[in-house]
Amino acid sequence: MIPVLLLAASEPAKAPGIEEQRFIECVAEVEANADAAIRSAENWRLSGGGLNARLCLGLAYAQLKRWPAAQLAFELAAKEAERNRDGRSAGFWVQSGNAALAGGLHRQARNALDSALSSGLRKGAEEGEAHLDRARASAALGEFAPARTDIDAALKLIPADPLAWLLSATLARREGNLTRAAADIEEAARRSPDDAAVALEAGNIAILSGAPDAAKRAWQAAVKNGADSVAGKAAAEALKQF
Repeated sequence: MIPVLLLAASEPAKAPGIEEQRFIECVAEVEANADAAIRSAENWRLSGGGLNARLCLGLAYAQLKRWPAAQLAFELAAKEAERNRDGRSAGFWVQSGNAALAGGLHRQARNALDSALSSGLRKGAEEGEAHLDRARASAALGEFAPARTDIDAALKLIPADPLAWLLSATLARREGNLTRAAADIEEAARRSPDDAAVALEAGNIAILSGAPDAAKRAWQAAVKNGADSVAGKAAAEALKQF
């Protein structure tokens, strides 16, 4: 999954009128012309724009999918927020981690999410999602033990999230624990029955468990539910063996 950095979710807390208005204008420019927004945010930062300027710069880079630059902009915003004792630092670390994940910078992603989780994210969904993102970074680095620790923590915090169960099932398959994988993908399917990615993983687990008919049905469902998606295309490829 590629994380989505939502502009609305990144709007800063209440600020003086002029500063707040400038940020609103910068976000609007990000949506209209991200290249121009980068120039505006840089000029604003150089003239003393501070945190909000760095935040807008990160959003502009993210809009253009310039992930390493976005990751660095959010990281610098997080560090400045920590120096200023600004309560937004944990959120900026999460955004830095998400940008790093999107850019395949898994070590940087995990470091950023370490900082986010140690900065005091709110209990519940916010903390659970950060554990899930850090698990994805660890799994991509081939470090399954810390990934499992984070996924299990996420499942306690956000048990209704089908993505948490999907990622848990995928990790269990990669760990060779097909019993756990089958149980977790069943939970994911119960919560998101029409998700092509869930159906693809169900097929992957079934074929490794010696159940080719079940694998075929699951992959067919993945194609039906998302033929043009990455999962749907992977399922269509897997069906060729039949």
